[in-house]
Amino acid sequence: MTKAAELRQLNDDELAHHLAESKEEFFHLRFQLAMGKQDNSARLGYVRKEVARLLTLQKERNGGDPASGRGPHKRALRAKAKAAR
Repeated sequence: MTKAAELRQLNDDELAHHLAESKEEFFHLRFQLAMGKQDNSARLGYVRKEVARLLTLQKERNGGDPASGRGPHKRALRAKAKAAR
């Protein structure tokens, strides 16, 4: 599992590549589990958390709220507008 500090040092293209690899590995692990050929079922959880960590970093970089999965929160935008007055 890659630490978040190490992932933050990657540029956007490297982060997207790492995300694609992790999603592909997650797919293969789920498929192996369904077929009964998976020996290490704990690996599935590690990869799932890594995918979530990568998606969170991408959303942080795009200015979105990682908790909601959407853009900036309306309350934060209102507070920023009020402070600018």
